[in-house]
This record gives sequence, C-alpha cells and structure tokens, in this order.
Amino acid sequence: MWDEAKELWEEAEYTSRSLEKYETILPMPTYLGQGYAKDIEVFPNLCLTIGNYLYHDDLHIQKPGGEHPLHFDIALSGKIKSDYGTLGNGCTLISGGGIQARKIDRIDKFDQILSVHIYMGQPLMLANFFPGEDGELLPQLKMLTRNNDWQERIYLKMTPALQGVAQQIINCPFCGITKQVYLQGKVLEWMALQLAPIIAGDRNYKSTTPGFKPKTIDQLHHAREILLSRLENPPSLLELAVMVGVSPRTLKRGFPELFGTTVFGYLCDRRMEYAQKLLRQGNLTVIEVANIVGYSNPGHFAAAFKRRFCITPKQYLKQLSVNS
Repeated sequence: MWDEAKELWEEAEYTSRSLEKYETILPMPTYLGQGYAKDIEVFPNLCLTIGNYLYHDDLHIQKPGGEHPLHFDIALSGKIKSDYGTLGNGCTLISGGGIQARKIDRIDKFDQILSVHIYMGQPLMLANFFPGEDGELLPQLKMLTRNNDWQERIYLKMTPALQGVAQQIINCPFCGITKQVYLQGKVLEWMALQLAPIIAGDRNYKSTTPGFKPKTIDQLHHAREILLSRLENPPSLLELAVMVGVSPRTLKRGFPELFGTTVFGYLCDRRMEYAQKLLRQGNLTVIEVANIVGYSNPGHFAAAFKRRFCITPKQYLKQLSVNS
C-alpha cells in the first residue's frame, strides 16, 4: 500500500499550488483519502508542514534507514504509530538529526490526522536559537545533532502551552510578510517549550536510540518482516533466529529495544490488528478470521482479541453492524 501511496503523493506534487511566495499546499490524492499538506518556509533551511488528512485504508509507511534531519512533531488529533512510540494521544516527538534506523509508521484508516512539523535541514543551525556561553549549541542539546551516529528520538508529553502554539500556527490570522514573521516567533516559542525539559535536565521523557550495530538492526528488521509475512504459521524463536543469522538472545533483546515489545508480543499485536481489519470487512466469520491469523482455537483467539481491544470479536462485529 505504501509504495502506491508514495507514488500518488509524488504525482500530486504536480497539482500543488502556491498560496504565498514561501507557502505551498498539496491536496491529498482522492484515491487515498481526503485532506492536504501545507509547506511553509519560515527561515532558510527551516520549514513548517501542516497536515490535515485521513486515509481510506490502513497505511504502513516503510521508511528506510539513512540520514535524517532534525524535526519537531505535534499531532493535535489522530495517532501516527511507529516501532519506537506513538505521535499523538498526548505525546509529542523530537527526532534528532543523525542516522535513522529502518522503521515502519502506521496510520489507521479514517483516523483524522491534524499535525504540525518543524523540519530543520541543517541540525547545527539549532545553535543559532539555543547557544551556550561559548556560542556553540547548548551541551544538553548536542544529542540532537549527531551526524554519523544514530539519531535520538524523544517522546515528550503534550502540554496546554504546546497545544496552544500549534493551534495558533494552524489558525494564523495574517498573510504576507506579517504571517512569516508571526510564524517565526511561534516556531521559536514551540521549540523553546518542547526543549525546556531537556535543557532543564528533566529526564521524565522517553528517549530511544538503537544500541545495536547497523547489520544487527537490519537482521532484526528482517525478522520482523518474516513474522509479518507468516502471521498464520510463524517460525519458533529459534527458527527465526537461524533464518536471520542472529542468536535467540539478540532477538529477545532487540525486539523490545527496536519495536517496544517482545517477539511474541509483536506477533500477537500484528495478528490482532490484522484480525480487526478482516472483521471490519464484514464478509468473514470470527472462526474464519481466527484461522487466517493463525489461531486454531477460537477461544484463544477471542481471549487475545479482548486483551488487545477490551472487546470480544463477536461483540466487535455486533458493534460494527449497529454503527453501519
């Protein structure tokens, strides 16, 4: 789905239009859903992107590893789930500059996404806004400007102040140069609010940086891809380790660090998400769905589904029929 979606978004760039000298709006391809993405150049090498859209189908966005710019992210509605955490649902994100490990972002269909992002093409320009006494970047923020090392990803709680700034950016009442100057001030305010706990030395936030060599990370991602392709009949932990060329211990350590859960937990979560999608289609029974996602015992399937969604598959089907 993502390859097709990416191609359609790239084609849609030809229909983008400029609203201001420094501002472009890109309508979402109607085949994918509805909405738009708006890009605004606030400073040289620093852009704002405002996204307001929903997809008609579940979307898995495969992001290859490689160089990654520094960016700040807020989702006012909807959730963008990744291997490392969730943007939205009360969490904001700072993705540091550096080398990004391969990952998959997931967006549920019909989940209205309203998000704002700051992209800093040259992470070292952060020193222009947050210099230390020596004129260089504050020591507390240097982890956000890694050139040839793994990027730092930091999840912080949404605050009323941050939410207010994001809303003001989206609802900016000005145009022309006044709008650009207004947004420059709001971007600086946003970065100051989001970076404040880091500068203050408050470690009450979630930070993720891969602790494995690039080759090992590729092997762990390969293991995940095997699980996704074999939900009905997955290999054992030992078989999976042999297939990707790592030890079972590395799988046990690597999955929680990269994907936030155990190998079995990851498999179970993806099975339940796929089961939910199949049930929403409305043309399969609970037993048929259970078999498709690898459960020969319907009772075990129902128990796993309820643990994941706090509702049984039969109750979920009934709920769908009532709402349709």
